[in-house]
Amino acid sequence: FYGHLFQLKSESYALLCLTFSMVQLCGNSDYMTDMISSSVLFYGIYVLCLCLGLLCVVFVSYWNIEWRGGFAWDASFLQFNWHPVLMVTGLVVLYGNAAILYRIPFTWSQRKQCWKLVHAALLLSSLFLSILGLCAVFDFHTGYHIPNLYSLHSWVGICTVVLFTVQWVLGLVGFLSPCSPLGFRKLLKPVHAWMGMAIFILSLASCLSGINEKLLLALDGNSNSTAAYSSHPAEALFANFLGVLIVAFGLVVLGILSNQRWNRLEPGQESSRVSMVLSAVKS
Repeated sequence: FYGHLFQLKSESYALLCLTFSMVQLCGNSDYMTDMISSSVLFYGIYVLCLCLGLLCVVFVSYWNIEWRGGFAWDASFLQFNWHPVLMVTGLVVLYGNAAILYRIPFTWSQRKQCWKLVHAALLLSSLFLSILGLCAVFDFHTGYHIPNLYSLHSWVGICTVVLFTVQWVLGLVGFLSPCSPLGFRKLLKPVHAWMGMAIFILSLASCLSGINEKLLLALDGNSNSTAAYSSHPAEALFANFLGVLIVAFGLVVLGILSNQRWNRLEPGQESSRVSMVLSAVKS
């Protein structure tokens, strides 16, 4: 009797273990499926982001070539044309792509230090183009004796570049300096992420207000026989569509940044995720 009872208990325990294993396998399979579908969705949105960014650069360049006369660096109106091109390219497109770099699933399996350097280099390039764009407009204003920093657009723009400079220096000291203490990095990380999104939103506001200000000043209906902005000339429609493209690019970038599933996990969390995936694959 006791032998049969022991055998029954053993069989029940084996059945319980089998059931638990099957539940765990289903859970891991669901996790794998969700992870793969999330990565596929990300890359689809990421391609859209790249295409929108490229279109922004093409449109702002074509606008200044076709309707504003092209480019030069001689303190003339042609030098001013560098300003919107450099600001849209640096402060919006390059900055936006640098901001979402850590969200690319491909980078999660790589050493984070390498991608920190890429992130910092992209942002430095963005900052350089932005400062060059400011030099273009200040030089133009000086040549034509136009006051600097009198409009809301200029106030928002200069504050954006100043905050961007402070953010980059703090990031360099906090995350790339070997002397930076771990406690300071943990304290700085959420502030760095919040400031990064705030600067990007300010960049979008600066570029949109700048496009609108340029159209209002250039298309006044009086100078150089230009049509009034309110009469819907081709240049106005084209530049307005450029603004729509910038908004679309900004929304895609902010959507990627706000999706928690695409956050790069911390070292402990990464180990947990990798172990779950490996167990699912082995099973």
